[in-house]
Amino acid sequence: MRPFIYEQPTDISAAVAVASRFTTNEDQPTRANAQFIAGGTNLADYMKLGVVAPNRLLDLNRLEEPALRQIRVTDDGIRFGALVRMGEAADHSEVKRRYPVIADSLRLAASGQIRNMASLAGNVLQRTRCEYFRETSWACNKRVPGSGCAAMEGFNRQHAVLGASDACIATYHGDFAQALIALDAVVRAEGSRGARKIPFARLHRLPRDTPHIETDLAADEIITAIEVPAVPWARRSRYLKIRDRESYAFALASAAVALDLDGDSVREARIALGGVATVPWRAKEAEAALQGKKLDEASASAAAEAAFADAEPRRQNAFKVELGKRTLVRALLETRDMKV
Repeated sequence: MRPFIYEQPTDISAAVAVASRFTTNEDQPTRANAQFIAGGTNLADYMKLGVVAPNRLLDLNRLEEPALRQIRVTDDGIRFGALVRMGEAADHSEVKRRYPVIADSLRLAASGQIRNMASLAGNVLQRTRCEYFRETSWACNKRVPGSGCAAMEGFNRQHAVLGASDACIATYHGDFAQALIALDAVVRAEGSRGARKIPFARLHRLPRDTPHIETDLAADEIITAIEVPAVPWARRSRYLKIRDRESYAFALASAAVALDLDGDSVREARIALGGVATVPWRAKEAEAALQGKKLDEASASAAAEAAFADAEPRRQNAFKVELGKRTLVRALLETRDMKV
């Protein structure tokens, strides 16, 4: 690990000012000279591997704003402070009652030790676990722009079949993000240009020809809160995760599903897919296929076909297409049968 300067700012404006001062390219936050850290469960790994090497690390855990550590529930929805830990949110009684898909996604994401360390904002910004990104001797456009993508013809069993490009097929491995995109969440951020509100669906960028630019955040912007609206489909919701082993592995395929039903018919459906895409993936084609339909195995299967109609599998990850369809069908039917 390369030596770095470690600082603990006590307010957001000071943290932003330092990050702004030491950032040389705001369009490439992954290559910034200064980086923020909270739980460190993702960034610390990549610093040890030499994937990232910031000159300055800004620890946000001393920030004095109480709202950063609070979960606030109102009639309008729920607000998670950025420094709330995954475990706190997963165990919160109102989260489990009103947003079971969020509680599920957090509970299934990692071990208890990781959930007690990782912050919610850090979790949604976690980086890929692509083997070629993590191993610095291999070509990776996400790590070194223009160097190529070794995963294209390499071992790509874990890689994306949706949202890929000629420059990158790395999978987004998070779970919590799938619940947030399904529930129309928004992110609040603060940086040198001031505070702003970002729809969660626009936070992550598709790789296209710039896979090293992963989010819409500037390098000196801090997420301060994640807000989820009170929506009629939130209570009938769940997150289904299929993985190689039951004990805290990354998803091969997952589905976050939320339904508003009129009897057996779908008034509104929200669907997000994990483990199969380069970014948190909202399956709008599947949602449209279910609109006004009786939810049964046939309509769920039709929605799954729509969700994966544009899939582009590679040699070793082609199984994800069928696995993803079956995962979505199961998630839809199990969500339909929930008692709410």
